[in-house]
Amino acid sequence: MSLRLDSALGFILTFERYQADLLLATLLFMVIKLTVFLSGGFYKHYWRYASIDELSNVAVLTGSSVILQTLAFAVLKSLSILSLPRSLPFLDGLLTLLIIGGIRFSVRAIERRKRQLETSERRDLRKRALVVGAGNAGVALVQELERSPHIGLLPIAFVDDNPAKLNLRIRGLPVVGNRNVIPDTIKSWHIQTVIIAMPSLSGQSLRDIVALCQMTGVETLTLPALQDVLVGQQDLQNSIREVQIEDLLRREPIQTDIQGVRQLLKGRRVLVTGAGGSIGSELCRQIFRCAPAELILLGHGENSVFQIQQELLQYQNHNGVASSDVSVPILRPFIADLRHPSRLRFAFEEYQPEVVFHAAAHKHVPLMENNAPEAVTNNVLGTKALTDLAVEFGVQHFVMISTDKAVNPTNVMGASKRIAEMIVLKAAQTSGLPFVVVRFGNVLGSRGSVIPTFKRQIAAGGPVTVTHPEICRYFMTIPEAVQLVLQAVVMSPGGEILMLNMGEPVKIVDLAKDLICLSGYQVGKDIEIAYTGLRPGEKLFEELFLPDEEYQKTGHEKLLVVKNASQNIPSQLLQHVADLLQSASINDSMEIRSLLQKLVPGYQTKTPVSPR
Repeated sequence: MSLRLDSALGFILTFERYQADLLLATLLFMVIKLTVFLSGGFYKHYWRYASIDELSNVAVLTGSSVILQTLAFAVLKSLSILSLPRSLPFLDGLLTLLIIGGIRFSVRAIERRKRQLETSERRDLRKRALVVGAGNAGVALVQELERSPHIGLLPIAFVDDNPAKLNLRIRGLPVVGNRNVIPDTIKSWHIQTVIIAMPSLSGQSLRDIVALCQMTGVETLTLPALQDVLVGQQDLQNSIREVQIEDLLRREPIQTDIQGVRQLLKGRRVLVTGAGGSIGSELCRQIFRCAPAELILLGHGENSVFQIQQELLQYQNHNGVASSDVSVPILRPFIADLRHPSRLRFAFEEYQPEVVFHAAAHKHVPLMENNAPEAVTNNVLGTKALTDLAVEFGVQHFVMISTDKAVNPTNVMGASKRIAEMIVLKAAQTSGLPFVVVRFGNVLGSRGSVIPTFKRQIAAGGPVTVTHPEICRYFMTIPEAVQLVLQAVVMSPGGEILMLNMGEPVKIVDLAKDLICLSGYQVGKDIEIAYTGLRPGEKLFEELFLPDEEYQKTGHEKLLVVKNASQNIPSQLLQHVADLLQSASINDSMEIRSLLQKLVPGYQTKTPVSPR
């Protein structure tokens, strides 16, 4: 209807004396425009949510119809069928754009006004929010908050460090200054909540902004790091959350060869040991998204394996199959102890895994120091049983997850992991199969790590216990560590140790202070920090490199490779391992430590250092 009106109006306004020609031109232009607009999908738009994309579509379709109208008009004029001015198609197109655009976008304007009236009625019930970051994420967040008043946040203003945006208005909100004006803005604008909408912000910058917000005592929320959004596929609305300790350690986003990992794992049978653990379960999540044919969830704890199985099934049901060429992975939960070779053999015979990720291990240093036979049987015997079967069944890729505590170890756990490294490298050396070891440091949020422990202590009113004021550790988030593990399996030809670049070490006491502040308390006033002394086998500083290991850069900035890793294996490794396992079987802890010193150069038990 609007096409007929605008065409007729254009002709009547300009050429009312050319009635016969006008009628012919009107019919011609109507046919052309209807054809163009129908073929361009114009009438399939839902104008209630029209945006710049729909406006661009109207302009493109109108321009296309003007071009066709001009060509047809020129042909008719050359045949002396029409005697109208040559500007007629252009005038018709201009009126078409104004009338059609005006009618369609008035629908959105009415809807937006209606929403504003509804919002104003509930305005007093929403928390006044200051948005830190006027970039794409910040603007998208404001749009979402405007569309979804039920979230309970009313955006009032922006803060941004870009001086070019100062005093501008974005979506009607003023940019009041840089991060330094946050405290004053909170007071003068009566802000109740601050939302940090800068997913690519560094950890140090985020720490500075959080400190400014905490000076005023207002609620501080954030969006997750960019890589977490991509990996977790979170939507903007559901990802607004409180600032977490992991955010304060945020590093530059990791660039992974996602397509390479997907190509390696797609359609394969993949086995993950320790599938219910912190690292193992995240491995399962990320591997599952790569569409393997089968994913075998091998673990000793039935509850943890059940939980990750249910989580993956829920993810599968929620997201469905992305496309017809992507098969749904078959989940194979398998409860087993790596120390039982017959049970492990059954898994290989039944499922024929092509790729193995070995994440199962005992990892707690003080516990293993007092339970040396358990550390040896699980970390050493379990790894040997797994690698033997992997060689026998011709597994195409094998990745063992190790720890920085295997470097110059001062504890049984670290020494047992160093021997496990040697076993995997020996298997790669003798079989020629691409077996690789990946080392990294502490993982934030993993079970039994300092963060859950600190949270429980804070909830109980303190004190928060730290072993020593100078103790430092290298930290990574769980998704970050797993991304690099998957990257390692793509890059390594086998027989190597890949070391993850952990960045700078972090003082444990600083983590404790940050977590106390994020919990809304003051250190020394509300929650005390108590020093307890180093535990048995614990070091002040973890080391990343052995003196005789040769480290080289790889094609990935976050990965280093130990080129001579396979050369640092004792010639009598397997015999010494057999002796070690024999000592573990009779619970001879003294003999275990003696054999560990023979097997692992540099292993020694250090005297704990008392705190100052």
